[in-house]
Amino acid sequence: MLLPMKTTKISLIVFVCAAGVSIGALLQAQQPVPASLATGFNNIREDALRADLTFLASDALEGRMSLQNGDEVAIQWIASEFARAGLQPAANGSLLQPVPLIEYRGDRENSYVALRRGGSETRWKFPDAFGSYHSDVDVTAEVIFAGYGITAPELHYDDYQGIDARGKVVLIFDHEPQETEPNSVFNGTGNTRYATGRVKILNAQEHGAVGVLIVAEPNRKHPSNQERVARIGGSETRAAPLPSQALAEDALHTPAAIISDAVGKELFATAAATPSELQAAIDRDLKPQSRALPDTQVTLHYRNLFVRTGTSYNVAGLLEGSDPKLKAETILFSGHHDHNGISGTEIWHGADDNGSGTVGVVALARAFAANAAHGQKPKRSLLFVVYAAEERGLLGSFYLAAHPVRPLETTRAVLNFDMIGRNETESDQTKGLLDIPADTTNRLNLIGASYSPDYNRTVVQENKYVGLDLDYRFDHDYALNIFFRSDQFPFVLDNIPAFWWFTGFHPDYHHTTDTADKINYGKMAKILRLAYLTGYQFANETTPPRFIANPGGNPSKSD
Repeated sequence: MLLPMKTTKISLIVFVCAAGVSIGALLQAQQPVPASLATGFNNIREDALRADLTFLASDALEGRMSLQNGDEVAIQWIASEFARAGLQPAANGSLLQPVPLIEYRGDRENSYVALRRGGSETRWKFPDAFGSYHSDVDVTAEVIFAGYGITAPELHYDDYQGIDARGKVVLIFDHEPQETEPNSVFNGTGNTRYATGRVKILNAQEHGAVGVLIVAEPNRKHPSNQERVARIGGSETRAAPLPSQALAEDALHTPAAIISDAVGKELFATAAATPSELQAAIDRDLKPQSRALPDTQVTLHYRNLFVRTGTSYNVAGLLEGSDPKLKAETILFSGHHDHNGISGTEIWHGADDNGSGTVGVVALARAFAANAAHGQKPKRSLLFVVYAAEERGLLGSFYLAAHPVRPLETTRAVLNFDMIGRNETESDQTKGLLDIPADTTNRLNLIGASYSPDYNRTVVQENKYVGLDLDYRFDHDYALNIFFRSDQFPFVLDNIPAFWWFTGFHPDYHHTTDTADKINYGKMAKILRLAYLTGYQFANETTPPRFIANPGGNPSKSD
């Protein structure tokens, strides 16, 4: 799972389904699976999941770092298992879709953000100003403040109204307006697609900006990015920093930096209002407070210790549907195969993140293939993809969304599995920010329900055969940036119903201790059985789930 982007306290939301059936009643009413689906359902077994995950998270695969040998072994294993299940090659006659990458490591000692004002210059380096780019950068321009950096015409909101960002460095707040307001048009206390840094930088780029500076909102109710990284620790703060990676061909090509509160305060000194006042005015009225910052010129100066190219792979296999017309439509099952590698003798095993999702997609491919062999082939086609380089920025899924192996407009639903193997427990990342239920041994977090109530109804309907506790807390999160942090998100940007299936954080997240012996294989099997039944319904139902582009305020329940 990708590192977070932002961080407040979320109240536990107890889910009650549309019919008013409680979770307890749902468990008591658990029903036997229809005979037509039993072969595939019973094919998902704990012993097979344990064997596969023990291999993927073993020392031999050295933490599956993208572009390193261990991840190459994982790629070949997934492809061989897809082939054994009888899946067809989905990527131009191959099970492997090449993902061209640039790998680089920023030179923190020789990279900086500089402010020139009143004839003098001030420079800031990491951690006060943190940015990188896959080639050397020297950008100098005047600075313009553009609020939260959001253009959302359907919400009648545009931070770029009345300003000209062409040739400028744009200074913007992180997150989005009114994020603590349950009735905000920005999806209440949940995230919208506009809150993520990538979308904001792309928006600045489209307005002609040559650089972007992102500062945490001064009136925030969450830790800043710098504080958040320090809380996670593990691979994020290890002595030899993880290398960065980028797509060799990416729509995003504008350099950006995250700056500290102190740097932001200095930049705002000529704004005729404090950062706190500017944020308060935007949040109160949803009206732009954007403006040029007089006598404020900034330089982004980035250098790298190394830059090299390489190729990783999305592994993509197809089970073609049985209906002559509907087989042109696609149900997508996905996860990511990479993790955070090895440093010296320390291995980041990545059993839950995301060996569990990788093994899960393989198990589902086997289950659907087994059921099809018994004459129960779904009407729509099923596409199984395990992505490259998620930990480096959702790179494989963004690549597939830009270079689809089947037309995106045919994709009716995405079931993405990232960390589906553990019981959720308090960790340094979540302490004081997230209320965790006392018992999570049977709990599944579903992320994305507000964007597709139809999808959610199908999951709830099929859960009568499995009996999991379904939890929607993370759809109401503005603390941990969950909505952006896995491979369903690029498809949400393309208006496709896409849920992230997730069992929650734990102290081993992005640490060497995320090992296969800590997995709850019984729960993992139940989650995959629910996904199997749900995916089968998506593949066969007359009307596929709809996507709701702007869910609006925070509803009292997820359906």
